[in-house]
Amino acid sequence: MRRKLRLRNREDYSRVYRGGRSFANGQFVVYWSKQPSAQPFRVGISASKKIGNAVVRNRMRRLVKEIVRHMEGQIVPYVDFILIVRKPAVTMSYAELERSIKHVLRKAGLLKDSKVKSPRSATMKSRS
Repeated sequence: MRRKLRLRNREDYSRVYRGGRSFANGQFVVYWSKQPSAQPFRVGISASKKIGNAVVRNRMRRLVKEIVRHMEGQIVPYVDFILIVRKPAVTMSYAELERSIKHVLRKAGLLKDSKVKSPRSATMKSRS
């Protein structure tokens, strides 16, 4: 995943956790907030020690980054979001992980094809 698509410092993470909204399913939690300068979007991935040792945590981070990289064109712009990996995700296959990430992002309204209002369209005013 390209460097400009990643959340990198503590302030960015804190801002998303404090001012953002959250959605979850059994395998992932997503926190997101609007960010006008985040073109197209920025993502952070968190995997706590609860899910396993360093090898397991790093593997999960790599898999999630790869899935998000493939979904780059489907994610709405101008948002920062954090994906938190939960323990049940460790035993899932790549296809199951991909489905689960799409589900939680759609639930949060972060996918362009989602039925929920996207963060960007919720702030735009219609011109009549």
